[in-house]
Amino acid sequence: MKQRTRVPSSLKLPLLLAITFLFPVIGKCQQAGKDELKSMEKSNASFKGGIRGEKGPGLNLPPEKMQWWEDAKFGMFIHWGLYAIPASGEWTMFNEKITAEEYAKYANQFDPKAFDADKWADIAKSAGMKYMVMVARHHDGFAMWNSPASYRHFNSMETAAHRDFVADYTKACRKAGLAVGIYYSPMDWRFPAYFDPKGLPENAALMKKQAYGQMEELMKNYGKIDILWYDGGWLAHKGSDADAAWFWEPLKLNTMVRSYQPDIVINPRSGMMGDFQVNEGSGEVKGPIIDIPWEKCLNLNGSSWGYNKVQDLMSFKIVVQMLVNVVDRGGNMLLNVGPDADGIIPPTHAERLKEIGAWLKNNGESIYGTRPGPFEPVDSLYGSTNRGNMIYIHLIRSSKLTPELQLPPIGQKVISCNVLNGKKIKFKQDKTSIMLNLNLEELDPAVTTIALKVENK
Repeated sequence: MKQRTRVPSSLKLPLLLAITFLFPVIGKCQQAGKDELKSMEKSNASFKGGIRGEKGPGLNLPPEKMQWWEDAKFGMFIHWGLYAIPASGEWTMFNEKITAEEYAKYANQFDPKAFDADKWADIAKSAGMKYMVMVARHHDGFAMWNSPASYRHFNSMETAAHRDFVADYTKACRKAGLAVGIYYSPMDWRFPAYFDPKGLPENAALMKKQAYGQMEELMKNYGKIDILWYDGGWLAHKGSDADAAWFWEPLKLNTMVRSYQPDIVINPRSGMMGDFQVNEGSGEVKGPIIDIPWEKCLNLNGSSWGYNKVQDLMSFKIVVQMLVNVVDRGGNMLLNVGPDADGIIPPTHAERLKEIGAWLKNNGESIYGTRPGPFEPVDSLYGSTNRGNMIYIHLIRSSKLTPELQLPPIGQKVISCNVLNGKKIKFKQDKTSIMLNLNLEELDPAVTTIALKVENK
């Protein structure tokens, strides 16, 4: 069985364009301003008009070093910082036009006594996640670690908490056997030069110096880091990350990163061509298999990435269907939670994640370590993955379901067909198709996994 369905290079750009238009940006965030929504939209720029970004020798990982990431499939994103105090989203400082001086007062209140990174890791494991990505510093400029490079000492060690949260987080991940990811935003709203880098060169130089210094701290001081998740490289909320490469010099920045972390998997949002591409938001996933490593990131709470008193919790059914729709198209899914000001992941969110983990205990064989195909997905009906001599069909509960499911022909004989870990399914195979006879009453309300065993070639 082939490990990844290959798409001719001449078709990659059209497929990327197609999938872009089928990934609408979610617009129902109660606290989202127009710049925040623009941020989500520009984050998908790599799927528009082709992939952009600077390239340098040795700065992208070879396929064999990406395999573990492509095998992992499912991770936890964590947005947590001072913005958990007002509880109106991670863009609160900008959206509410809070000055840097006023916003800094939150640092005097931020002392989360209930924070326990081991509990975060336990929740991620209970959800069947294989890696975590924690926001070390968001656009507000507050560093969640002991950061001497932080401008005006705006970090968790030198303010009320007197704690290095990144240190606790990285230790907890490793203890739990989870891959360690760090999110970092070079954008910092505290610097006027972010909005006018050419007009305010001295201030811009300070912002850039902070970014390089903090990135070195994160890459040097916390052991092996598996994933680097940049965000917010775009200047003045205009253009794309690649458009700001003249300022951040991502090849220089990531050469330094690789000097400390040679095998780290890097996303594309520094302006450099990434090891994988990113699609952001809760829009429905449709379209064909994508023949590049990519990741879908989205919120469990649709209101915002950071903790929000307004709750819009995704249903179990939507999360599971999103997961299989992503994996069946060759992607990973990074699902975000926003702990509250005390560092607690809301219990309702933790419970939803446990439900997803229970589904994965029964169906994970069809997710982890697989590659998409051999069947191209049919929107709102099914998609497929494969490993070895097994093909897995993810059958989505929708109005398109009928008692007979017709699959395209394949060049291998199907030996058996059954619901994964369940009853046998009658099938008929000939040169034109594979026909499965389904009992609709026995199908899962969200996604049913069907396992086809085929002869080895």
